[in-house]
Amino acid sequence: PPYFLLVGIPDLEKEQFWIAFPFSIMYAIAVLGNITLLLIIKAEPSLHEPMYLFLAMLASTDLVLSTSTLPKMLGIFWLGSREIGFSSCLAQMFFIHTFTSVESGVLTAMALDRYIAVCHPLRHSSILSAPVVAAVGSLVLVRGVLLVSPVCFILHRMPFCQHRTIAHSYCEHMAVVSLVCGDTRVSYIYGLLAAFALSGSDLTLISVSYTMILRVVRRRLPSEAQHKAFNTCASHACVSLAFYVPVVFMFLTQRFGQSIPPHIHIIVANLYLLVPPMLNPIVYGIRTRKIWDTVV
Repeated sequence: PPYFLLVGIPDLEKEQFWIAFPFSIMYAIAVLGNITLLLIIKAEPSLHEPMYLFLAMLASTDLVLSTSTLPKMLGIFWLGSREIGFSSCLAQMFFIHTFTSVESGVLTAMALDRYIAVCHPLRHSSILSAPVVAAVGSLVLVRGVLLVSPVCFILHRMPFCQHRTIAHSYCEHMAVVSLVCGDTRVSYIYGLLAAFALSGSDLTLISVSYTMILRVVRRRLPSEAQHKAFNTCASHACVSLAFYVPVVFMFLTQRFGQSIPPHIHIIVANLYLLVPPMLNPIVYGIRTRKIWDTVV
């Protein structure tokens, strides 16, 4: 089809004009906060360490994630600009799902960085050198591109019905798949397997990392060092929860939660692309002493 029509938030078409205001404020905070975080890390040589380099990757990912959706979303809510070209829709889908994968990978890398810093502090700088950090970032990006590209290629070759209305605020994979007039099993199964492989592996690695950290902190470190380790890990735990809880909710409700009203699912899907990008610079900026000291 030449284009699709994005509904916005189903059943809340009249209210979404006002819903757009808190969304726009959250987007402004996310953009300002993440750009500030990137500038601080770039300008301060003492922050050129693995933890802060991964944080810079997270900030860049958050900027791409939020910007790939919110400008078009505000156009729908405020201007009624619902039309999106087929190629633009696939491009938006590619960026959303690729950088969701990248964010998950960066959060996993940050958890492994904390594990090495706490459990093997003397080897931290040798294990996570600058080339290794760059390689991990590149690997996470390539993984996202390789996982998501087949989804877009499969959809590009499928026949679509004349019904072109997407009951969503952006081109989400399953929302677009629902418009296909043909066998969607390949697209559905591949999306399911990719989501399970990605979330399952990353959540497992994060869980194992924090389990090992807790064991080492409780057994080996004095009370002051324990407090410092817990404080550092708490920031990452908050950020990870803000990212993964909505992801798991959306994944389950999309496939198994038919009784949940569509507008609840859409609002959570929108917040999932706005809340983590907004919270990440706030959480790390306030709770990370070196960043806070640099700002002050």
